[in-house]
Amino acid sequence: MSYSPAQKPTLYFIGVTTGNSSIMRVFPAWCDALGLGDVAIEGMDFAPHAEPRLYREAVAFIKGDALAKGALVTTHKLDLFAACADMFDSLDDHAQLMAEVSCLSKRGGRLIGHAKDPISSGLAIDGFLPPSHFAKTDAAVFAMGAGGSTIALTWHLLQKSRGRNRPARFVVSNRSPSRLDHIRRIHEAIGADLPIDYVLAPAPEDNDRVLASLPSGSLVINATGLGKDAPGSPLSGRADFPDRGIVWELNYRGDLMFLDQARGQRAGKSLQIEDGWTYFIHGWTRVIAEVFDIAIPTEGAEFGRLSEIARAARGRT
Repeated sequence: MSYSPAQKPTLYFIGVTTGNSSIMRVFPAWCDALGLGDVAIEGMDFAPHAEPRLYREAVAFIKGDALAKGALVTTHKLDLFAACADMFDSLDDHAQLMAEVSCLSKRGGRLIGHAKDPISSGLAIDGFLPPSHFAKTDAAVFAMGAGGSTIALTWHLLQKSRGRNRPARFVVSNRSPSRLDHIRRIHEAIGADLPIDYVLAPAPEDNDRVLASLPSGSLVINATGLGKDAPGSPLSGRADFPDRGIVWELNYRGDLMFLDQARGQRAGKSLQIEDGWTYFIHGWTRVIAEVFDIAIPTEGAEFGRLSEIARAARGRT
C-alpha cells in the first residue's frame, strides 16, 4: 500500500470499514466546535489480522509525515502493537500492560503509543450501570471476544478501588485459544483477584451454554466485532439472556444481529440494552484530546454539547 503525503494536519483512522463510520461526518463538526481549524480525517482500511508489514508501513508513514498528527485504531489494536511496538519512541503504561495500541500521537517529533480503551470503556460502563449494581447483586460479566476492548473493560471492573461494586465472576470467550491465552496473561499480570473463566467458543452454541449459566442481572457484552466488521452474532437464535440482564453491544453500526436478539427478549426478560454509541463518543474524544493536545471534558455541559453535535452530524445524509 502506498501513502500520499498529508496536505493538511490529518488524523488517521485505522480500521476495517472506516468509510462507513459516523466519525467521517462527526469529526468536521467537532473540529468547528473545538476550534481545531482546517484539519482532516482519513481512513486506513485493513482486513482483521492483516500482515504485520502492512501495519508497519502505516505506522512508518504516520511517524514520518509532518502533517500526520496521529491515529485512532480499532479492531487492529493488538495486532498493530505486536507488529510495531519497536517503532514507537514511547508507549504509555496501559499500552505496555495490555500489549495494544489504540491511539498514536506525536510530541516534539516523538511517536507515542497509547491504550485509551481502559479510560473510554470505563466511562461508558459507569455511565449506564445502575448505581452499585454489582454490590447489590451476585451478577457476573460475560464478554464474548478476548480482544483489546475486553482487556480494557475487565481491567476497569477488576479495580480494587471499586470496593464491593465488582462482579461476582467474569467469563471471557473467544473463537481462538491464542487470544484467551493473551488475556489470561494480562489478568495474571495485574493480579486479578476475582474468578475468571476462559472459554474456547468456536461455535455460537458454546456461548449459548455460558449465557444459560449466568445469574440474573449479569452484564453480557458482544466484543467480537460480529455485527460490524463481519455479519452475524456470537450467539445462536436459541440463546437465552439472563433475567434483568444488562446487554451491551459495543458496536453502533452494522447488521447488529446481537442487538436484535436482545431486543427480542427485552420485555420477557426485563433487559437493559445498550449499544456502542456512547462508547464511540468517549473513544473518539479521548483520542482527539490526546492527538491535538487539547482538553475535552468527559461529562457535563461541554461533553453533552459534543454528544449532541455528534448525534446531529450522524443523522445527516
